[in-house]
Amino acid sequence: MIDFPIIDAHVHLWDIQKLRYPWLDDIPLLNRNYQLPDYNAACGPLQVEKIIFMQCECDPAQYRDEVRWATELAENEDPRIAGIVSWAPLEKGEAARPEVEALAGNKRVKGVRRIIQFESDLEFCLRPDFIRGVRMLPDYDLTFDICIAWQHNRNTLRFIEKCPDVRFILDHIGKPDIKRHLLDPWRSEIKAMAEFPNVFCKVSSLATEADHQNWTIEDLKPYAYQIFECFGFDRTVYAGDWPVSTQAASLQVCAATIEQLAGGCPAADLKKLFHDNAEKFYKV
Repeated sequence: MIDFPIIDAHVHLWDIQKLRYPWLDDIPLLNRNYQLPDYNAACGPLQVEKIIFMQCECDPAQYRDEVRWATELAENEDPRIAGIVSWAPLEKGEAARPEVEALAGNKRVKGVRRIIQFESDLEFCLRPDFIRGVRMLPDYDLTFDICIAWQHNRNTLRFIEKCPDVRFILDHIGKPDIKRHLLDPWRSEIKAMAEFPNVFCKVSSLATEADHQNWTIEDLKPYAYQIFECFGFDRTVYAGDWPVSTQAASLQVCAATIEQLAGGCPAADLKKLFHDNAEKFYKV
């Protein structure tokens, strides 16, 4: 077990009595409240020093309410919530600027995640207005979390190329199809993505992309090793992805699995993975 305080760079919290999360309707395990006491219980002996609250894909009309709620949690219940990554309608292009500016007025908001994965149009991320919206983020010192599935990698590479000043972080190693043991073309596309120095990568619950009931560490190894080889230990960030990750493993198992996959690396690199890189990327 990791014996130093970590930063969990990807934590979801929700209260289904407060906000509407349509995607939960199809996932009974997740379709209930997951709040700070639940997270603390899930951590067990894990020492979590700081938390990045990740937007939970509530009804888009309620995204400001989600940010307000997360801010209240940080101010009144748990100051470990050092950063918030919010949804924002970046596809509106320049018209989204007032909303982005308002988010940046909240000192805890560190970035934006506008999920690409759920768009049926694989070229959504290449739409000119979306690119304009993403390009404005550096004006407010905000980052962008890239949430895609592996089918989006090719266009995501073109998207990143068009936004050289944006600080990107790839969520969940780009969600390769671990369940079917598909490595290519994900493997070569990840290598190409890592060549952009402004891109970091989150290593989260890889088991979530594998067979939830029957995954093994051997299933995950080639994917984790590719990330560590391409991004190194200077741009790879641990992320718990709780409670979504509980579909395949407990939070403690997820952390221990990532530690095992990084096995044998120097202690300084392990600290970068589980602490320093998140602190550096999100400026917390």
